Amino acid sequence: MKYPPEPFRIKTIEAISRTTDWERLAVIQDAGFNVFNIPAEKIYIDLLTDSGTSAMSDNQWAGMMIGDESYAGSKNYFHFEKVVHKIFGFKYVIPTHQGRVAENLLFSTILKGKEGLVIPNNNHFDTTRANVEYNGGIAVDLVVDIAKDTQALDDFKGNIDLNKLAKLIDEVGAGRIPIGMLTITNNSGGGQPVSMANIKATSELLHKHDIPFFIDACRFAENAYFIKMRENGYREKSILDIANEMFSYADGCTMSAKKDGLVNMGGFFATNNQELAQQITNRLILIEGFPTYGGLAGRDMEAIARGLEEVLHEDYLAYRISQVEELGDRLIEAGVPILRPAGGHAIYLDAKNFLPHIPQSQFPGIALTVSLYTHAGIRAVEIGSLMFAHDDPETGKTHYPDLELVRLAIPRRVYTNSQMEYVAENIIEIYEVRNEIRGYEIEYEAAVLRHFTARLKPLA
Repeated sequence: MKYPPEPFRIKTIEAISRTTDWERLAVIQDAGFNVFNIPAEKIYIDLLTDSGTSAMSDNQWAGMMIGDESYAGSKNYFHFEKVVHKIFGFKYVIPTHQGRVAENLLFSTILKGKEGLVIPNNNHFDTTRANVEYNGGIAVDLVVDIAKDTQALDDFKGNIDLNKLAKLIDEVGAGRIPIGMLTITNNSGGGQPVSMANIKATSELLHKHDIPFFIDACRFAENAYFIKMRENGYREKSILDIANEMFSYADGCTMSAKKDGLVNMGGFFATNNQELAQQITNRLILIEGFPTYGGLAGRDMEAIARGLEEVLHEDYLAYRISQVEELGDRLIEAGVPILRPAGGHAIYLDAKNFLPHIPQSQFPGIALTVSLYTHAGIRAVEIGSLMFAHDDPETGKTHYPDLELVRLAIPRRVYTNSQMEYVAENIIEIYEVRNEIRGYEIEYEAAVLRHFTARLKPLA
């Protein structure tokens, strides 16, 4: 078989209901043409995000039953800490209720009260960028140029451009860069992996200038699998060994366990820096909870510990990556423009080329997400101008992102391949009538992370 079958049996099911065209039209109008505002029960196939939407295993659910809800010193924390040490290797582990809290704790600690500090990354995702900028920092994306070509084929389009990073350090000075980051896999850039060579070289360049190196580790296991399959010298290594090496080059990480932790809630911050860990722990106590639970129930930490070990299984990763790849191949065969090659957790429709008659000022990504919902009850998410366009504070000119994407994020162990075939067939049908789709304009937007709550309306 070209694509491996599911390495599990279905033990429990959740019924999902189809809606009519007229029902969906009424729902999307009430939602202000923003799919974030749609009730989940009105969705048939939900590909909005892979964050917190995984199906947990019987082993994880069994772990939930032995949750120790002691306020301090829960036994589940020590299991959780042991597993994080085993995979990530960092000395200090601080649990949080999700990844953006880990980001907030980090950036509010290293940026607050200091003007003009710069955080380089291959690509910041929306919450990472928002936490940097909210705390007065400047988020700079330095992904390799090939990543901006949706049709170019390359094994590691998530890499940071080392020349750009060196230039940035020279221009602003190492003293203005409190940390450098890499996001693995690169979510904003199409779920593309980062090579081990790039991780190591980034570490060496930053450490040469005494700049700490942190990794956004949400999808670390998927990145490790791509390294195993694509990078010389890693085919015979285990996923655990590859993960150990990746994190050995870093000084710390933020992690949303809602992705490769295979759970519905949870995350952590980890580092080898004792002083930073203490500062962050002090903030944690103020806004999250005690250091041995950090906003989580003991049962949640147990589920994370077990999920982090399950995600290392190669049969699971082979199936996971191939399910995404199969959907991508089906769309490519039909001529649908997607970001190539397929990423680890999602297929990204190239909205610029899908709807070339709609300018970025009219949000082609939103037009496509609305069409997916109204046509077939599929919920996806725009990663383009609504999410990332911004006005220059001095000139007022709007700067649009290089990529205008619609992400079809596939939850882990949730949908069958026949359901993915349904997704492919309906996208192809929409592509055939793409010229009938029109753009949108904003009626309401928040000052920060506007895409979550914005309300729009179609242009005449």
